Amino acid sequence: MSTLITGISELRTVSELGTIKDAALLIDDGVVAWVGPAAEAPAEASNAETVDVGNRAVLPGWVDSHTHMVFDGNRAEEFEARMAGESYAAGGIAVTMEATRSAGEERLDQLVAERVAAAHALGTTTFETKTGYGLNVESEAEAARVASRHVDEVTFLGAHLVPPGEEADEYLEQVVGPMLDAVKDHVQWIDVFCERGAFDEAQSRRVLEAGKAAGLGVRVHGNQLGEGPGVKLAVEQGAASVDHVNYLSDEDIQLLAGSDTVATLLPACDLSTREELAPGRALLDAGATVAIASNLNPGTSFTSSMNFCVTTAVLQQRLTLDEAIEAATTGGAKALRRHNVGGGKDPQGRPAKGTLAPGAAADLHILDADNAINLAYRPGMPITWQTWVAGKKVYG
Repeated sequence: MSTLITGISELRTVSELGTIKDAALLIDDGVVAWVGPAAEAPAEASNAETVDVGNRAVLPGWVDSHTHMVFDGNRAEEFEARMAGESYAAGGIAVTMEATRSAGEERLDQLVAERVAAAHALGTTTFETKTGYGLNVESEAEAARVASRHVDEVTFLGAHLVPPGEEADEYLEQVVGPMLDAVKDHVQWIDVFCERGAFDEAQSRRVLEAGKAAGLGVRVHGNQLGEGPGVKLAVEQGAASVDHVNYLSDEDIQLLAGSDTVATLLPACDLSTREELAPGRALLDAGATVAIASNLNPGTSFTSSMNFCVTTAVLQQRLTLDEAIEAATTGGAKALRRHNVGGGKDPQGRPAKGTLAPGAAADLHILDADNAINLAYRPGMPITWQTWVAGKKVYG
């Protein structure tokens, strides 16, 4: 059965079709079949079930390309201390490790399901999430299994931090050996925290090359706490994205602008850690591809609100609304290699994410407003009215 969405005050397709006023959208078998002015709906729309959204704005569902959903435990005290003036260091990750290791698979399943539902209520329709809080073979494998049941793309982040009491190079023997073997059937990507307090350039390269040899795509946490080798390594390795990118040299920006590696901004994390906001304006001006993601995690960004992240990018990082929406939809899809490469398909022939062009996945974020500028104009206000994934309503 097809569904015709009518009553769309503005439809932001995030495609060459642009923004369409007084629009309609036809869904067939979970895929966008047609978009355009409501007065020009095709003949086949007459047989579709009609859903009137009451003069509301519609855009693609958010593509959250960087999250850490598989964890248990709480780091509120660490956050309070940071707000009182203590600086952020990568070592805080270890605090969550014991709680996650002891949680058990059933509880982790429940927690991730709850986090996905909460993000659906905020307009997110596509999710990446990482392992990285168990930091031993058993727990990383458990996290990979859990994540694979709930999200679209799973990343192995055994190289998140060296567990307390272990030595980095010896720990990496586990990461690139038995740990990688244990997770590889449940994940699509490998990632490494290339940062002071975590892993240096040579160690990070070793992790990424092992992942590539196992058939995984590459991602990098880099340049969060200062300028460093993360961006250079990501581009060298053909990474789909390098995430955080708070501190970039001119050379880093030009490397990203000349590559297919997406620079992922994590504004909620920047605020929580009181680091410099990532230079999104400079990256876009140089021609780099930019994504926006939530970085949902227990230590530095305990939020799945992409609405908040988009608002922050507009109000504080000087992106236009169109740029911020594109970064949080198509940009995230590019960071996951789920973007439109023609005919609404992604590079693997699946319905593309992050756009509402014909052939793409019918993932809709319907706002309780007639114009998407209200995301920034009314910061912090509840604005998600309905969320649809593959043509089915999952919230609202």
